Amino acid sequence: MMKNKQEHSLMKNLNSMNIKGLVKAAGIFVIGITMSACQGQLSEKPPIHPNMNMDQQPRKEAQEVNNFFEDGRSMRQPVEGTVARGLNKTDSEYYRGEDENGDWVEEMPIAMTRDLIYRGKERYEIYCTPCHGKTGDGRGIIMTGQYGYVPAPSYHIERLQNAPDGELYSAIYNGVRSMPSYATQVKVEDRWAIVAYIRALQASQNVREVEMEEYGVNIAALQEEYAAEQARQDSLIAARTPEEAPEASVELGMNVVQANGCAACHNVSGEPNGIGPTWAGLYGSEAEVVTSEGETITITKDEDYIYESIVMPEAKKTVGYEMGVMAPYDYLPEHELQSLVLYIKSLSDN
Repeated sequence: MMKNKQEHSLMKNLNSMNIKGLVKAAGIFVIGITMSACQGQLSEKPPIHPNMNMDQQPRKEAQEVNNFFEDGRSMRQPVEGTVARGLNKTDSEYYRGEDENGDWVEEMPIAMTRDLIYRGKERYEIYCTPCHGKTGDGRGIIMTGQYGYVPAPSYHIERLQNAPDGELYSAIYNGVRSMPSYATQVKVEDRWAIVAYIRALQASQNVREVEMEEYGVNIAALQEEYAAEQARQDSLIAARTPEEAPEASVELGMNVVQANGCAACHNVSGEPNGIGPTWAGLYGSEAEVVTSEGETITITKDEDYIYESIVMPEAKKTVGYEMGVMAPYDYLPEHELQSLVLYIKSLSDN
């Protein structure tokens, strides 16, 4: 009798344990199904907002109608004269490179330090070398190819060597001629850093070897680097010169004009544009020019003059036009140079 009671109790406990286990397993299964059912499904019910005033504030959203104003706009123009916090750029010398009279400042308004120059070198090589070249000679990679850009002037011409720092800054800030503004790409302090590095580049072109040796400069390595760069430039010119160059022609000259962006400064209408002399009627005309030595003379603009003006534009500059604007096109192959001369000459034959 006792044995039967014990067996009955044991069976009861086992059944109880099995039921609890089944309930537990079923609960886990239901939770798993519930969680998996939530994945990837959209609910049409609004989210729970414990604090509604965080979403429903007494203000107008962008583009929302506001009947308080006659034009019904919620987005209002700032009050005239409003300046955003931190953007009150009243220091004209620092932000625009100009003094209180609107003239370019002669010297940069920040101290020229080693760190500033090296920062300028980094920024210059990112933004400026494609056009102005690593040495500032105006022979960047896109200036020596057929991209249609007006060649950038060399920083080593006398006019830019004597130019005020504010003028160089203004070119970066406002752009100049065919060069766009870099105001949105280069920060204010970096613009001055680039100006500092340009001054360093200019100074570097006039240092004697004796002075460089005093500072332990490896002149032989610099000469090798220079020779390699010259070879690269020569190879670019050679690549553009076919083995059998085509005969020079007016038609080819027109193509050269288009490929090199000459029309940005010169026109064929006869109207002055203040940048470069018009080509209409130029050949055979007489004009006063200023030589590279500063002498003013009267010449006849013949074929030799036109050719010289293309490859050495500073040799004889027409009176009334600024020195240092036009870069030399001496990298053009000979048949293209001769074609340019023929094209310009043709504009005076009619």
